[in-house]
Amino acid sequence: MSKGNQAFSVLGIPVHVMANYPGWLLESLEQGRGIHVVTLNAEMTMQAEQNEFLAQIIKNAELVIPDGAGVVLYLRLLLWQKVQRFPGIELAEKLLQELGQQKTGAKVFFYGAAPGVASTAADFWQQQIPELNIVGTHSGYHSPEEEAQLQQTLAQLQPQVIFVGLGVPRQELWIAENRHLCPQAIWIGVGGSFDIWSGTKTRAPAWLGNNNLEWLYRLYQEPWRWRRMLALPAFAVKAFVYRLTAKDAIS
Repeated sequence: MSKGNQAFSVLGIPVHVMANYPGWLLESLEQGRGIHVVTLNAEMTMQAEQNEFLAQIIKNAELVIPDGAGVVLYLRLLLWQKVQRFPGIELAEKLLQELGQQKTGAKVFFYGAAPGVASTAADFWQQQIPELNIVGTHSGYHSPEEEAQLQQTLAQLQPQVIFVGLGVPRQELWIAENRHLCPQAIWIGVGGSFDIWSGTKTRAPAWLGNNNLEWLYRLYQEPWRWRRMLALPAFAVKAFVYRLTAKDAIS
């Protein structure tokens, strides 16, 4: 992190607070710095509590942004930090827009989601921003042989921005295992963003997002997620207890 930016601890997981995430990523891109971006929410934080390997991957990431409402509320109410939620899908969109406006020519790759979804999402963005240099897409459902071919493709193409939509924690684990293939790339786990961009699913209305209730819309769309949503109250209890003994700033 550059001067003026801080990382705060949320259950021992760093969350980086800065004024301009896309600008920092563009600067990193220009300088050829490899970056792993994690979009942290309460569910991922609780998974990291149970999975030390995942926790270490998040801690090693160069940028962890406050994606979830629970994380933001923790920072606001318990750490008294003026933090705005920055959903991963919005970070990805702003980065794509900046790449198009600045005509950097940076190579972009979409990986994840069901067959055909990533390619449809890429077509959507190519139509929106013709200046984008999207060099490839790949489904998240494939055989071990196709996985090996994907790895070879990435090594050959050397994309500079790689969006990975495999869901949590699979996308974080996959990025950690494969980022050596493109060491100067920006790798971002984007969850279900490809589904939104392709039109397969719709995003929650803005008023729900603005009131930290986007999770409720997701539960409405995917009722089977109710068990995973139990992480939210568990996170609230854990966060309050952790706050009693932990230090605010970790860097």
